[in-house]
Parts: sequence; C-alpha cells; structure tokens
Amino acid sequence: MGQNEKTMRRRKVKLRSRTRGQGTAETPRLCVYRSVSQIYAQLIDDVTGSTMLAVSSMSKDGRDLSGTKSEVSRSVGKLVGEKALEKGITKVIFDRNGFRYHGRVKALADGAREAGLVF
Repeated sequence: MGQNEKTMRRRKVKLRSRTRGQGTAETPRLCVYRSVSQIYAQLIDDVTGSTMLAVSSMSKDGRDLSGTKSEVSRSVGKLVGEKALEKGITKVIFDRNGFRYHGRVKALADGAREAGLVF
C-alpha cells in the first residue's frame, strides 16, 4: 500500500466519521491528530467553528513529558481531561480523525478517561 493510498483511506474514514457527530459547546469534539513523532488533541465546537482548547506534546505543558510515545500520549490525554474539567466540560465526542483506535490514539483516549472525561 503506497503513501498516497494510505492518505486517501484516512481521508475517507475521516469524512465518514465526521458525519456521525458534531461538537457543541456542551459536548465538544475531541479531535486527535497523530504525526510521526508528536500527538495533538483539540476540543472543537463545530457550531461556532472554534477551538475551545488545544494540548499537544509540543505545547508548553506537554514539552517536558518524557517516556515512550504511548506514555506521552497518555499524559497528553490526561492534560486534555484536566483542562476540560477546569472549563466545566465533562462529556465529549471522540474523533480519531481517520486514525485507527490503536496505540497512541488509544493511549490518549485512556488518559482522557482517567482524568474524568466521558465519551
């Protein structure tokens, strides 16, 4: 499977999953992006089209995290959960953004659940 085929597959899955759930101010969409070395998570309100909060392994909070990529992803998930609870958000819609629910994406979701988010 070539790189272009992988990209097209991910784009199709991403569009399919986007039709299932729209984020609102009460239940925003937790969107995950996974690059080769970093992981990013955003809480998005699709009604207004705005990002409510964003955390990544590159952000000020996540920069000092160490360990394997999966451990860092779990920590980023915990950071997202803690910041969401500070803003009064307890329920989210999980958007894996076309990535398989496995490895670092699953670790981020588990970390967010540990912090208290429900999805």
